[in-house]
Amino acid sequence: MLTAIVRLAVARPGVVVSLALLLLVYGGYRLYGSQLDIFPEFAAKRVVIQTEAPGYSPEQVETLVTLPVEKRLGGLLGLTRLRSESLQGLSVVTAVFAESTDIYRARQMVGERLAALQGQLPVGVGLPQAVPLSSSSATVLTLGLASASTNLMELRS
Repeated sequence: MLTAIVRLAVARPGVVVSLALLLLVYGGYRLYGSQLDIFPEFAAKRVVIQTEAPGYSPEQVETLVTLPVEKRLGGLLGLTRLRSESLQGLSVVTAVFAESTDIYRARQMVGERLAALQGQLPVGVGLPQAVPLSSSSATVLTLGLASASTNLMELRS
């Protein structure tokens, strides 16, 4: 089989060059129309919402901050999953959307829903804010701090 291909290439070089040029033009056309970046995004489309609640315990953050945010985000178009984490003085809610969802439109819908929460959260709790978009390959270093002599809030500051 390989011998026949080599014989054809030697006997008809014009056909081989024409096929190579046709393949090159088709490859350039497909490359120009591709939607891929250098490092394609493999992570799900998501919007992360953080709300600071200084002085609140994780249980208080859960009931007073995280649950109202989750209830407000429920039912968004394209929403597939809601995950939340309530920490000392911080609520983190992650809204995961379907792959076909436009992430900018999803962020706009989340922002509209969060604006309606103003005045419904306890006094002293910051407004829920969507974290800026970042690539899943953007995290280079994660740093953790610990101290035996300084309390966690001072260490965080």
